[in-house]
Amino acid sequence: MTVMTLEAEISRRLDRLRAVAPAGYAIALHVRFTTPSYLFQTYPAPWIEEYAREGLVLRDPTVAWAFSNDGTVTWAALVAADPAGVIGRAARHGLVHGLSVSLLRGDSRSMASFARSDRSFEPEEIDEIERTMAEMHDATAFDLDSSALRRMSAGLPSG
Repeated sequence: MTVMTLEAEISRRLDRLRAVAPAGYAIALHVRFTTPSYLFQTYPAPWIEEYAREGLVLRDPTVAWAFSNDGTVTWAALVAADPAGVIGRAARHGLVHGLSVSLLRGDSRSMASFARSDRSFEPEEIDEIERTMAEMHDATAFDLDSSALRRMSAGLPSG
């Protein structure tokens, strides 16, 4: 697959995910230690700023879950594991109904969270999110040095 084809395929998949998760998402592909090769975010800018400023990644139960599990989990199922109130803080930014996904293939883990403000995710949407994440993980597995994708991952607009 050429770089342009890969970029177009990832862009198409991100558009598909944006339609399923209209409040936004954060996708970290091929996380090594704590750093992803690619990071795509469409959460509202004020939430991204608060999250970064407060260092919430260190207390985020969705991140902790993703580092130690494979599959999907709703944010509602993680509230008891959220003493810092990250999920509640996200809800104040319109990220009310959330879903997190984690997958590990070989020594490479990808993880993501998706949000809606209007309703919980339907089972078909969860299946589509999980399938699309696996496609993106696999499509980028052998092109971890793509400068075009790196520019794309840094340049997505937030809400």
